[in-house]
Amino acid sequence: MFIQNVSSRLKTQRRATMADSNIPKKRLEGKVAIITGAASGIGEAAARLFAESGAYVVIADIQDELGHHVATSIGLNCATYIHCDVSDELQVKATIDWTLTKFGHLDIMFSNAGIGGSRACPSILHMDMAHLNKILTVNVRGMAAAIKHAGLAMVGQGTRGSIICTASVSSVLGGVALHDYTMSKHAIVGLVKSAASELGKHGIRVNCISPYAVATPMLSSAFDEMGGDALGSLEQIISSVSNLKGVVLKAENVADAALFLATDDSSFVSGHNLVVDGGFTVVNHAFGIYK
Repeated sequence: MFIQNVSSRLKTQRRATMADSNIPKKRLEGKVAIITGAASGIGEAAARLFAESGAYVVIADIQDELGHHVATSIGLNCATYIHCDVSDELQVKATIDWTLTKFGHLDIMFSNAGIGGSRACPSILHMDMAHLNKILTVNVRGMAAAIKHAGLAMVGQGTRGSIICTASVSSVLGGVALHDYTMSKHAIVGLVKSAASELGKHGIRVNCISPYAVATPMLSSAFDEMGGDALGSLEQIISSVSNLKGVVLKAENVADAALFLATDDSSFVSGHNLVVDGGFTVVNHAFGIYK
């Protein structure tokens, strides 16, 4: 009887193991990711997608109420909010140190936090140099700090990792955004290429994503005079000048691109600027011969 019971249990265990083996493994299962600027917009969409894909996500932002809400809505078993102002290197380092203390490793750094240009002084002839300093501090220096400290963590743990930065179509094309914002996004592409050249020997990939305009709360705030359904109105404006018709670019689409760069699906992609723009930056809009 004892032998029969043991045999029955072993058969049951084998069936359970076989059943488990048929369950597809999540693309980020067991990975730990930090996403800056993840309390809203593209960062929030990425946080939700990364968590769905099996990662534990550290949501780093300065919007405390929103950040806690996003973490709670995702589930505190797989997401945590930490206040982090990326313009302060010590806060970036503290966020990464906390992550290492809690989990012992860091696999993905998605440096997404950023601010927009100054609409008060759009002309290069009257540029607000104080705001230029601010935007470079957040958009460029903040990403440099993220790459620096995430790189140190990944090199220290001796494992491969993925660092992703958010740039913009204005990183490859002039005249689509304000001068200060355009400068900052061009700088990010250069930073990514330079960092990739050094960190590759450690198995660390560094890439960036350059999305076309997305109707996020940050972009909407720049057009707050529209009133009403600001995000909906902004999407209509963006779509009207988009090259690819029939598709409206959403934050979730950019998150999909980030997921690709975070996973082994892009295991030999580094130093790349992944443009998510429906062909906008490769089409000459001046002639309009296909209109």
